[in-house]
Amino acid sequence: MPKTITLTHHYDHPPQAVWDVATDFDAFVEATKRLVSFDGLPTEPMFEGQKIDVTFRLFGKLPPQPYHMELVVFDPEAHRFESHEYGGAVKSWNHTLTVTETAMGSVLTDRVEIDAGWMTPIYAAYGRFMYRQRHPVRVRLLAASALDRAVAET
Repeated sequence: MPKTITLTHHYDHPPQAVWDVATDFDAFVEATKRLVSFDGLPTEPMFEGQKIDVTFRLFGKLPPQPYHMELVVFDPEAHRFESHEYGGAVKSWNHTLTVTETAMGSVLTDRVEIDAGWMTPIYAAYGRFMYRQRHPVRVRLLAASALDRAVAET
């Protein structure tokens, strides 16, 4: 039975900056490197309809597993994407990411519907943990990016 998890994270940065970090493959690798490693991620930017076949290793140690990702919706104007993913024990991992403006900056929301059969509760717990772990890395990357922009403007 599928399980849906939703996480929200607040940032003191404008939506475009948060979107740029959230949809950058290099930032993705940085934000997940302690939890999962990927072989075969593309070097080009994300785009709607993109199909990505990779191998992943949980915690960078467990045996490699094939994994498929497809960006079903990728809307940079609305700061929203939807992906359909599967591989290993995961029958489906449907992820919707949105970035919306707030008075203090922006909020990033991850909503993920996970179906991994009898392992769904385990993968849902892992998903919650993984998406929480991305937040401090994104904060650091956003701060570094803001500093780079400030230096460039002087």
